[in-house]
Amino acid sequence: MTRFAVATISLTVLMVSFAVAQEIPSKVQVFAGYSLVHADYGNLNGTIVDQDLRQPGGTFGLTGNYNGWSAEGQYNATRWIGIAGDVGGRYGTPFTTPGDNSARGLPAFTAYSFLAGPVISYRTKSKITPYAHALFGVERASLAASTITGTETAVNSSATSYDDFTMALGAGLDYKLTQRFSVRPAQLDWYHTSLDLNKFFGSAYGVGLFQGLTTHESNLRFSAGVVARF
Repeated sequence: MTRFAVATISLTVLMVSFAVAQEIPSKVQVFAGYSLVHADYGNLNGTIVDQDLRQPGGTFGLTGNYNGWSAEGQYNATRWIGIAGDVGGRYGTPFTTPGDNSARGLPAFTAYSFLAGPVISYRTKSKITPYAHALFGVERASLAASTITGTETAVNSSATSYDDFTMALGAGLDYKLTQRFSVRPAQLDWYHTSLDLNKFFGSAYGVGLFQGLTTHESNLRFSAGVVARF
């Protein structure tokens, strides 16, 4: 009987020790931070932009990166599995004027995304928690009306907006600072958008222009910020 009692107590102690060693996640966590999207324009390049906008060669180039923000709410159903809702925005202009070009009035580009999907996190007693997610939803991309001046001829464009299917497949890690707060130093996503560039730029600059472009883009999104747990 004594041996049984000792064995029972020992087993209980081991189970409690194991449970304590594992991080018990908060049910809800919120992330907010900076994001940088490296844009994929498919086969669009500065030469095509110059030709379609009837400008001398070398007038326009393309913007590679867009600055923005990202925010996320996550519900942790278990220690390993959660569901996340992600919203984000990015800003810039698709065209640049390389060299000493004095063009003004480049059109402003904005995009807002709304995504959701599962998250798998590897939580242990370590301060570092790696995770991977698959998020799906929509992005609304907009180009403001503008008049580009300082070029050989002025270029007018109309405002246009399109909604497209978007998904973010990626991974990152959180570093625990306190019981409530962590820092997210890096998250990298393959950020797929299904924006028809033919319609998008054609609507802005005229039917028949910007044809033969891609209807989907393989962008990259980098995010970093702070995580709060509740």
